[in-house]
Amino acid sequence: MTPVWVVLPDPFSSRLFFDTGIVDGLRERLEDRLELILDEQEYTSWGERASGVRVTRRYEVMSSESIALHEKAWRRADAWLDRRLGFYPLSLRHSLRHGFHTARMRPGHQNWFLDPTLAGPLPRWGRLDPFMARWHYGRARYLPGALRERVRQERPAIVLANIQMHAVVPFVVAARRHGLSVVGNIASWDHTVGKGIVAPELQRYLVQNDVMRGDLVRYHGIEPERIVVTGWPQTDVFHRKRPRPDYEAVLRELGLDQTRPVVMVMGNTPTNAPYERHFVERLVSWWKENAQGRFSLLFRPHPRDRDWRTRFGAGLSVPEVAVQEPSFTDLETLAVLLQHGDVVVSNAGTILLDALANDRPAVCTLYDEGAPPGESWALKNVGGEHYKALFESEAFYRAHGFSELIDGVERALARPDELRAERARVTRAVLGEVDGHAAERVVSAVMSAISV
Repeated sequence: MTPVWVVLPDPFSSRLFFDTGIVDGLRERLEDRLELILDEQEYTSWGERASGVRVTRRYEVMSSESIALHEKAWRRADAWLDRRLGFYPLSLRHSLRHGFHTARMRPGHQNWFLDPTLAGPLPRWGRLDPFMARWHYGRARYLPGALRERVRQERPAIVLANIQMHAVVPFVVAARRHGLSVVGNIASWDHTVGKGIVAPELQRYLVQNDVMRGDLVRYHGIEPERIVVTGWPQTDVFHRKRPRPDYEAVLRELGLDQTRPVVMVMGNTPTNAPYERHFVERLVSWWKENAQGRFSLLFRPHPRDRDWRTRFGAGLSVPEVAVQEPSFTDLETLAVLLQHGDVVVSNAGTILLDALANDRPAVCTLYDEGAPPGESWALKNVGGEHYKALFESEAFYRAHGFSELIDGVERALARPDELRAERARVTRAVLGEVDGHAAERVVSAVMSAISV
């Protein structure tokens, strides 16, 4: 019987596969053939949730305990070439060729997908890319000894929870070298247009909607018959309705009045929203003077925000204002808040879609509070190809300045049903089928693709 490795290379894909029930579904179907490959950080967060499943830390299969001199030279040469021909050069060249996120790109950007200097030294001739990709996924690549040996002996089918990451490339190379089945999940709705190249010739590619399917065909050259539309598994979590007492319990724990409306402000990453601290300070100041006693404020920093205590400091220790500690493991709490909270304020990202999927009135901020003239981080964050369908809709209020932000919040509080029909329409268009069974479709697609 073929063993199956599920590679979980980042916190978001780990949360998705665990919290939506994909891991449980695979465990039920595969039993002791299932093995999870987790990074050390992910092992700490999710290892205890994998009861009854073999879990391996990624470094265990990426190490070479004793390595010969010639292999060290091979590894060093491979790393040198990778920086010039590999994942990031190919990804940046792909984005630049198609115009993805070019307005956001700048040298030295902390998000490597937005740093054009990582496109490498070769001329940006399109005819070079196939040769670069052939090397990138080819037999000449260095593979750690532990991974080479385990793949050779076990010949597992491999499931990549996030296919567009540098960390999963060795697994793709190893599988191609031995002719193994690989299933690649496109981890989010925006990843097909600017979040990295897509490995060719996998058995299945899992996407959440028809737009993403079209992107894979048009921009990445993937054959349509290899692509399965599953819907967005995170909506399965939202599909199950939580009672109001669960919401009130969360508010009590946060020190908020359960009888007042709650305006939830969802943070972006420091990379995408470097002036967010100024926004928080002004909003809290305005609220103290104009809205204290009418509604509460709840700030949820982005899970990747390590500087959240400074960036959201204005909301700490203020009565009727709460700041949640960032977390990748509180999806259940987020679901409760999104099903009962009154207004969502955010700049961009999946959280805006989550709000619409839960029928929450939402205000999208499109300006940078306190930024120097000429800066437009917030507006550029929503300028990507994947946002077109969303921004052609009227599913949420837009705020190009602080006064429009307040107008949007007040309007959402006064008329929460105003945009309900449009929220439902755009949710179906962008998130695919929302019926509580997307995770089951992911499991079925995996099972149909691997050699059992």
